[in-house]
Amino acid sequence: MKKIITKFKGLFLFESNRFKDSRGYFRELFLEKKTKKKIIFYVSSTSKKNVIRGLHFQEKNSQGKYLSVIKGKIFDVVIDCRKKSKTFGKYFSTYLSDKNNRSIFIPEGFAHGFLGLEKENIIIYGCTNYRNKKSEAGISWNDSDLKIKWPVKKPILSNKDKNNKSFKFYFN
Repeated sequence: MKKIITKFKGLFLFESNRFKDSRGYFRELFLEKKTKKKIIFYVSSTSKKNVIRGLHFQEKNSQGKYLSVIKGKIFDVVIDCRKKSKTFGKYFSTYLSDKNNRSIFIPEGFAHGFLGLEKENIIIYGCTNYRNKKSEAGISWNDSDLKIKWPVKKPILSNKDKNNKSFKFYFN
């Protein structure tokens, strides 16, 4: 597994090998020794094409996340919400898919969201902290200050995500 360093402190991409034969394939998803983080909570989600989930974060009890795509392709976005960081208020985006075998580790203190790009997208998350429903918050996907270049004009959003606030609402 290859670790790719980004300009955001603690944010890493990982490329794993896929071992394929006539029966299917085998792929390593997570190696604790590569992230040096303990993953204690796992979830999965499915999303249709043009669904945006996010941009979510925990106001208290922040979570680090390790994310992999099992089927499909997503446009993945994170925003640095760590006030003392050099990249505070900046975003990072990448494509993750079952074909490119890429995963992302998002450290505590980031907001996260993604756009489903194929008919069916299956994602697995490992988290460093448990979910705290009372601490959940969200930043608007189309925040005019962040200027995220999403590859969609009219996404499908949950009612909850339609009511997400601006970055400045939380961090200004």
